[in-house]
Amino acid sequence: MDSLEHANSRDHHRLRRGALSLFDSSVMGVAGVAPAYSIAASTATLIGAVALGGPAALLYCGIAMFGIVWAFNYLGRSEANAGATYAWVRRALHPVLGYIAGWCLVVSALIFMVAGSVPAGSTILGLFSQRLANSTGWVTFLGIVVFLIMVGAVIAGVTITAKLQVAMSTIELAILVLFAILMLVHSPKVVSFSWHWFSPSIFHGSAGFFAGALVAAFYYWGWDVTANLNEETKGSRVTPGLGAINGVIVVFILFEVFTIGTNMVLTGHQISQNAGDVLDALGQVVWPGIGGKLIVVAVALSTIATLETTIIQVSRTLFAMGRDGTMPSILGRTHRTRLTPVAATLVVAVVSVGLLIASNYVGSVGTVLSDAINAIGLQIAVYYGLAGFSVVILYRKLLFTKLSYFIFAGLWPLAGAIFMAVMFEQSLPGLNTTTKVVGIGAIALGIIPIAIYWAKGRPYFRMPSPEERVVHLDDVGEAPEPLVD
Repeated sequence: MDSLEHANSRDHHRLRRGALSLFDSSVMGVAGVAPAYSIAASTATLIGAVALGGPAALLYCGIAMFGIVWAFNYLGRSEANAGATYAWVRRALHPVLGYIAGWCLVVSALIFMVAGSVPAGSTILGLFSQRLANSTGWVTFLGIVVFLIMVGAVIAGVTITAKLQVAMSTIELAILVLFAILMLVHSPKVVSFSWHWFSPSIFHGSAGFFAGALVAAFYYWGWDVTANLNEETKGSRVTPGLGAINGVIVVFILFEVFTIGTNMVLTGHQISQNAGDVLDALGQVVWPGIGGKLIVVAVALSTIATLETTIIQVSRTLFAMGRDGTMPSILGRTHRTRLTPVAATLVVAVVSVGLLIASNYVGSVGTVLSDAINAIGLQIAVYYGLAGFSVVILYRKLLFTKLSYFIFAGLWPLAGAIFMAVMFEQSLPGLNTTTKVVGIGAIALGIIPIAIYWAKGRPYFRMPSPEERVVHLDDVGEAPEPLVD
């Protein structure tokens, strides 16, 4: 055990242990991705990038994303740490890369607070008055109110958070399944289904393919909240990984069904006119009148749910940083009875509200969403890619002892990591200046705390020993099973 681990073991500011079950973790995985919100907010951007190729973009990015899900599964088996990639990448690759991985999650989550809170206010107001839904002031005000309510729920404790998520996600999924059936079976079709929508040739080159992949990465983002909750989950080394797998399977199916349905029942004009919430337009086509508003309820619940899980992710990452002394130590403290990182959560609240107010001066809701989605996509590619490379490094001595290790801790995560790296590089030329500045500039800001806390000699920045950078069978509690005789 190195000095960093000794420092952590002496820390009395702990999270609530064993509060979440596998079911809770699976619900968190779905809620973190927020299927209704992702479809509503991202579909116009996806179609703008690849036209009818949305199903293919989600399929191929989904295959790569499953490699990263498996990486998180096996990284979590080696170490339960609320910082997740912040801790795992440090151990496998380098402390600076570990910090960058954690920093990418922090800045992407803060950017998302704007991308999530604005539609939350707009969607809820749209249920009652379209005039208010088009008012920037009212949308911002209600978005802040909803966001602060979720901040309060997170501070109240992870048990309360989980109960809220189960309630909201159950209603959301029930509504989505209902509309999926109506959309595919009873709705009038603009175009007929085509298997060509899944073909790589639909992208007309690598530039189109990776432009779609960048948006698709945003669709899937958020399932890894289960990893940031690992210290608060029963079976902390196994359950969070399984919860993430369950969550991604559910949202993958929903994404494909609704993207296919959107291609079939909505025109390009309808999509462009409803860029901030495509599901609103879809709902009126599938079930005209008051019935169509049900799907807007699903979007509202989904948005609120994912705001909550995003607050959890960023607050737990900041908590881990504070606990390690790589951010102000107050962030690593928890409430005496609720055992939640209150200081970290309040910092997130203050910064997010400031960014939300500032977004009023950026442009329309559609512009904010499009730029934010692409910027977050770049940051996702960095920390997911680093996780994919890390699991291969840590499990390198086990890869040929068991077929499951070779595929799920080696080959598939490596392919996912390479996909993320290539997607990052290939997407840059097609992005506007705002997206590049926000996406890459926010990552670059991480150099400042790295320099400060490295100069202070924090144990986190000491390179792990060669022995620490290898996972052994006794670390994951399994017996050897040779891949070949």
